[in-house]
Amino acid sequence: MLWGTMEERVINLNNARQVSAVREFLSRFSLTFTEQVDYTIALYKEDSIVATGSFSGEVLRNIAIDESLQGEGLTSAVVSHLMQEAGRRGIYHYFIFTKPDKAHLFSALGFKEVGRADPYAVLLEAGIGSIDSYCKAMAALTAHLPSGKRAGLVVNCNPFTLGHQAVIAKAAKENAAVVVLVVSEEGSVFPFDIRFSLVKQGLADYDNVVVLPGGKYIVSAATFPGYFTKGDETVTAQTRLDATIFAKHIAPAMGITCRYMGDEPYCLVTKAYNQAMLDILPQHRIDVLEMPRISVQGNAVSASRVRELLRQEGWEEIRTLVPDTTYQFLRSPAAIPIIEKIQSSISRH
Repeated sequence: MLWGTMEERVINLNNARQVSAVREFLSRFSLTFTEQVDYTIALYKEDSIVATGSFSGEVLRNIAIDESLQGEGLTSAVVSHLMQEAGRRGIYHYFIFTKPDKAHLFSALGFKEVGRADPYAVLLEAGIGSIDSYCKAMAALTAHLPSGKRAGLVVNCNPFTLGHQAVIAKAAKENAAVVVLVVSEEGSVFPFDIRFSLVKQGLADYDNVVVLPGGKYIVSAATFPGYFTKGDETVTAQTRLDATIFAKHIAPAMGITCRYMGDEPYCLVTKAYNQAMLDILPQHRIDVLEMPRISVQGNAVSASRVRELLRQEGWEEIRTLVPDTTYQFLRSPAAIPIIEKIQSSISRH
């Protein structure tokens, strides 16, 4: 398709030459490109890329315009094309993650700010659905809980361990009600539906605890976009953005005034995430309690240790680290594909 003096092309993500050209163009804007996107478009002028954009699920990403052509309407052209193609695929809600000094460009296109982590990044959204509708739904799902002080936790539980259970038990004892939000993003070896089920089963005895899916606004591809920044800045931008969205929108909607979390001696990203909570949540009158990990035979209980033991088939020790509900699942036929995946991989996750 021709657009003015430019040619609009859909990038073949299986074509190394085309992908390399996009990657090289994005590097000028300190943006990285991976083939883990659903669709990419580029505008060419005299056979050179002057604008590009991609989407992965609901996230519009890697939108960049040649500096000499900024202000010429190319941002609108790229975003409109991406939204139309996403709509053809049944996607009608869109996120954009951008630098603070570029946020106004997308606000002018109808995107509304969800949260920001100055000076690193701003998250905006458009389309059907919003952070406001998400918060209203979450408020309704927690309305039945006892009145009084309410705590919140965000957990991944890959898989659910006695360590997770201990932190939540402490919160349940010290508060009238507890909301446990399970990360919905599919980035772990244990799929979300299994992680969610194991958390619910492991907490079935607590009548003041509700377990809910975290959804798209908590530790998701939108709030943790690894493609956008580099090095330490990536972790800082991601964790502070996620913490800010929780503090400004999610916690108030559900009446959460205290957030509990286990300390993190192993994973640097989780450790930075905890620090972001400690830095940001108190500014919004939300207390933060970081609980030391429980230990078994002198070793800290962790999901990563459980996965390592699954790799080694160390069932005797696994039994000391997880609730019976988790152990029974791990010993069931349904867990075989997950265990095989763990045993054939060297990934920590």
